[in-house]
Amino acid sequence: MKTLTPRQIVEELDKYVIGQDDAKRAVAIAIRNRWRRQQLPPEIRDDVIPKNIIMIGPTGVGKTEIARRLANLVDAPFLKVEASKYTEVGYVGRDVESIIRDLVEVSVNMVRSEELVTVQAEAERNAEERLLDSLMARPEGNEEEEGQSGPADEERRQRLAATREKLRQRLRDGKFEDRPVEVSVEERVTPSVEVISSSGIEQMGFDFQNLFDRMFPRKQKRKQLTVSEARQLLVQLEAEKLIDREKITRDAMWRAENMGIVFIDEIDKVATTEIKGAGPDVSRGGVQRDLLPIIEGCSVVTRYGVVRTDHVLFIAAGAFHSSKPSDLIPELQGRFPIRVELKDLGSEEFLRILKEPKNSLTRQYAALLSTEGIEIEFLDEAIDEIARIAADCNARMQNIGARRLQTVMERLLEQISFDAPELKDKHIAIDREMVRLKLRGIAEDEDLSRYIL
Repeated sequence: MKTLTPRQIVEELDKYVIGQDDAKRAVAIAIRNRWRRQQLPPEIRDDVIPKNIIMIGPTGVGKTEIARRLANLVDAPFLKVEASKYTEVGYVGRDVESIIRDLVEVSVNMVRSEELVTVQAEAERNAEERLLDSLMARPEGNEEEEGQSGPADEERRQRLAATREKLRQRLRDGKFEDRPVEVSVEERVTPSVEVISSSGIEQMGFDFQNLFDRMFPRKQKRKQLTVSEARQLLVQLEAEKLIDREKITRDAMWRAENMGIVFIDEIDKVATTEIKGAGPDVSRGGVQRDLLPIIEGCSVVTRYGVVRTDHVLFIAAGAFHSSKPSDLIPELQGRFPIRVELKDLGSEEFLRILKEPKNSLTRQYAALLSTEGIEIEFLDEAIDEIARIAADCNARMQNIGARRLQTVMERLLEQISFDAPELKDKHIAIDREMVRLKLRGIAEDEDLSRYIL
């Protein structure tokens, strides 16, 4: 976050998301403000809270993609949830506090993966030593002989060391990959326990795994594996021994509290448009009321400890087709002070989406078919026609945004993808006439239910 200015964040997002400059600027400023907050003295740092954002726009315009790419850009714990999955506390369904527990789990897994990378080299060295021990399988009684001293014993140790180094070199050269070897691994004996509660097992905030690890001793089990299989297993086991679980938990909790991003999609589905006292209030108005303390800042009990949500950044999004942001309860509206409206996508945006992003659909399909030895070339005139047809379909039928391009591209390349293994012509140029011929039906048929994603 220190090296990324808001302008650079927007430039990075431009590589994957076309348009929507207002939304990009809003999230870029929010991320930069996090770094600025960390530079403040402690007496004011805790008072600076994130300015949560609500994105308003139809489906397929890039709301989720902006949030996901942003989280990847700054290595922040990121969780996407659907607001419609939750119910008011006391009713069947997930309660909103589980959002924070899931965010902490994401953070723990992220930090743990980073720690495993740092100890990977040492874990590989330790695994190699254990493999050499198994390959050299000493006869019984050697342990006693090692304690003896004398010229003969010294000569034997030197001989064993030389043999070990020869085996090490052959092991590194891959000479023993298919050779069977016996390794000793720890086997956990953990009983299966089911806990039934109104909010699920995550509500209890108790780490049963550590409890059972202390109660039930681990047994050593001998496994017969090939060297390549044993290496993978031993590297994992050695890496687990080297990482500091307490440090991982501590860092993950800090990262979740200070860098966590929660993306609440379909927020418009919990807007209360019904008359008070009628309708599914427990999964609409009830969810909004339960979200208030989470977004404002409260303490949530997790299996790793108590987590404060004061500095978690919440980004909400919704299409608001049948409701308006003003239909949300006023208290919830106040907790999202920044509102950005994302624009509908037209043929010009579709044209840029097909050409500019690093992961554009044209590049994806070209890469997929290249695995069959097929070289696909999309001419500019063909891309223009694809964008025009996609925009026309959105205008005449349901507007599903950029997802319409997936519909159109799949239909365009359906026959080529099917025949690819048998095609003799390995170079195919997609021009405007081919696009019109292949997509003639999709452009004329009003019933596109089988193609709408």
